[in-house]
Amino acid sequence: MSIADIRKDYQQASLSETDVAADPIQQFATWFDQALQADVAEANAMSLSTVNAAGRPSSRIVLIKEFDPRGFCWFTNYDSAKGNDIAQNPYAALLFFWTALERQVRIEGKIEKISAQENDTYFHSRPLGSRHGAHASQQSRPIPHRAALEDQLVAVLEKYGDQPPRPEHWGGYRLVPEKIEFWQGRSSRLHDRIVYTRNADGSWSIGRLQP
Repeated sequence: MSIADIRKDYQQASLSETDVAADPIQQFATWFDQALQADVAEANAMSLSTVNAAGRPSSRIVLIKEFDPRGFCWFTNYDSAKGNDIAQNPYAALLFFWTALERQVRIEGKIEKISAQENDTYFHSRPLGSRHGAHASQQSRPIPHRAALEDQLVAVLEKYGDQPPRPEHWGGYRLVPEKIEFWQGRSSRLHDRIVYTRNADGSWSIGRLQP
């Protein structure tokens, strides 16, 4: 079979303006819960796309750790490639793709750092190995071989034992949404696309996009 011949006709569900909540965060919560109930693999995984100062985009998968009316949060190394992109250009996009439900959610907005208190609370809730790893890895920087990373981990274990503090370079970001699109796959590629756009007063407008 040719790659060009690989396709799936989406037929599970539909999405109408009358189906969705007035608030996109509430609508996301509904879809996210349905993804969890359906045992979608890595339902909390999302693609994060950033753009550096030269205008070059970059994408990677990260895990959402919290969402509420303020926005969508994840944690990482602030000195990583994505952290450098965000420091240069604080606008980014998130993408959830729940293939088992034939759904996507696209989110665009501005990124801000979360508070030190929130960072500390989440860091100390992580498994011990993950806390050690946050110290051991200089994320996105070159390393000659795996053994060098393992040596760095040994040094962290010797220094901190089972009480590693949160590194200053590690913490959370929040994407404050300005646009959220809910995409439901439909037959013959005539997909349903319902988009929320934030107004100047903080309210949301709802519209439909052509597939």
